[in-house]
Amino acid sequence: MQKNRRYPPRYTVAILAVLLVAVCVTTALAQQSRNDPAGDKTGNIADVRDAQGNPFAVPEPSPNSADYAEQKRQYDAYQRQAQVEPLAIRLADGVGQNRVAINMMWILITGFLVMFMQAGFALVETGLCRAKNASHTMLMNFLVYSIGMVGFWVAGYALMYGGAASVPGLGGLMGSGFASEFSIKLFGKEFGLFGTRGWLLGGEAYDVGVLTMFLFQMVFMDTAATIPTGAMAERWRLAAFIVYGFFMSIVLYPLFGNWAWGGGWLATLGTNFGLGHGYVDFAGSGVVHAIGGLCGLAGAIVIGPRIGKYTRDGKPVALPAHHIPMALLGTFILAFGWFGFNPGSTLMASGAGGLRIGVIAVATMLAGATGSLAAALYTWKRNGAIDPTMAANGMLAGLVAITAPSGFVGPIAAAVIGAVAGILVCVAVTFFDRIHVDDPVGAISVHGVCGLWGVLSVGIFADGTYGAGWNGVTGTVRGALYGDWGQLGAQLVGIATLLVWAFGLSWLFFTVQNKVMALRVPREVELAGLDMAETGVLAYPDFAVTPIATVGAVAAASQLPQSTGVPTVHRPATEGRA
Repeated sequence: MQKNRRYPPRYTVAILAVLLVAVCVTTALAQQSRNDPAGDKTGNIADVRDAQGNPFAVPEPSPNSADYAEQKRQYDAYQRQAQVEPLAIRLADGVGQNRVAINMMWILITGFLVMFMQAGFALVETGLCRAKNASHTMLMNFLVYSIGMVGFWVAGYALMYGGAASVPGLGGLMGSGFASEFSIKLFGKEFGLFGTRGWLLGGEAYDVGVLTMFLFQMVFMDTAATIPTGAMAERWRLAAFIVYGFFMSIVLYPLFGNWAWGGGWLATLGTNFGLGHGYVDFAGSGVVHAIGGLCGLAGAIVIGPRIGKYTRDGKPVALPAHHIPMALLGTFILAFGWFGFNPGSTLMASGAGGLRIGVIAVATMLAGATGSLAAALYTWKRNGAIDPTMAANGMLAGLVAITAPSGFVGPIAAAVIGAVAGILVCVAVTFFDRIHVDDPVGAISVHGVCGLWGVLSVGIFADGTYGAGWNGVTGTVRGALYGDWGQLGAQLVGIATLLVWAFGLSWLFFTVQNKVMALRVPREVELAGLDMAETGVLAYPDFAVTPIATVGAVAAASQLPQSTGVPTVHRPATEGRA
């Protein structure tokens, strides 16, 4: 009998072939582009700015300028002075390069902090789940980093930032942007939809500034991607989860990110329709957290609650977290990483208002503190004891809520925003429990609900001290309390878009995916725990998982079948043995 030969699956070969062709094409294009892969062209006299953002060099005016004569006079005077002091011009080139270097280093360091938040999410989610699923939950948080990065590298970044977006503080190509946005015309206005350059970070995207921005935006995207791993924990098949990871990193996150941050249609609501400065989301309450939270809500609805979460008459049953210290440690790591998330979103530290980072850092701290304190006091009043898991979620809720307004509010407003979020997350957790949306870690309430609150709070509390020229609109960003009700309108449009896009498209995706490949593990696997069946290893091999009470007693009390999972504790495997 002829031996069977093993060939790689055809689809794998096709994917590799497409990637190879793409790499070859983009490499060829890179030879004739304006990129700077070596970093020896980026940063010059054109990047020198004072504290208000005024340039040192006077650019040559366009003949079509309204005040061309005055601009031409200033330009000629500058050119005459440059001929008198050529050394000053050469020194200015060095100053511009140093400013770009400072800003680039700031973006990279804060990006590294945000990357470390992945460890915080992993600890929080794993600690709040049961021991029998610890390896599986931790693995999802680990794998989503790799899956998300690959998807964002292949196409996500190009769709998000390969269009109208620019980051002036980085100079060079990223300072001017690709200027290649796909848009449609409606009501006589351009509506930007997605970028068209930067696939696989090849061609023009092979540039020091572009790749710096990729790193920063990739870790933001991965934050959004990891949120549903908590909302759908303890019953999500790894195979289905992997497919989801590419959906988030290539479709869901990048497209909304383009509309909000990449120069797309939400960002131009101000210039097109006079709604404030357009949709404003400084560091991602909506772009990152609400996207992840609403996606998690859709996934939790489609996948259904865990076995044993509700009694036959619909009452919720507590399935206790297995490691509270782990969850609290993860919360502290996340709070630390948030100093990269919010202050880093200035995308600069030198010139043009970059020193706002100090205000943003303090606002971030205060909102996290008041959120935690409010949640702690709420649970103490309601239950007679402070719930440590809700105190932790209250801190995260405050941090999520301040993320969008952090660049535009002072300490008092930040404290109020955080405190409201701390109460809101407690109410939201109870609400979702009552409507049978099973979220083991409270991710939907923390990131979805409080993310939307953060987006709304920009339109209320922005105080007009920062954001001059934001999204191409003259003046600083102001909320309704400071006279600009149009900004509140823009934020409401953003919230409506988030609900339709993030929740609606995610619900459609998970529904279709569940028809094609099961989202959920089999019943017997869920009851036994996902660790062995899905990962092949136990998180705690030296401990035996035993019920707090007998299965029969719990089943009788809750009117559930005796096979239903129950709260567990961990004892050494040798305990009680001869």
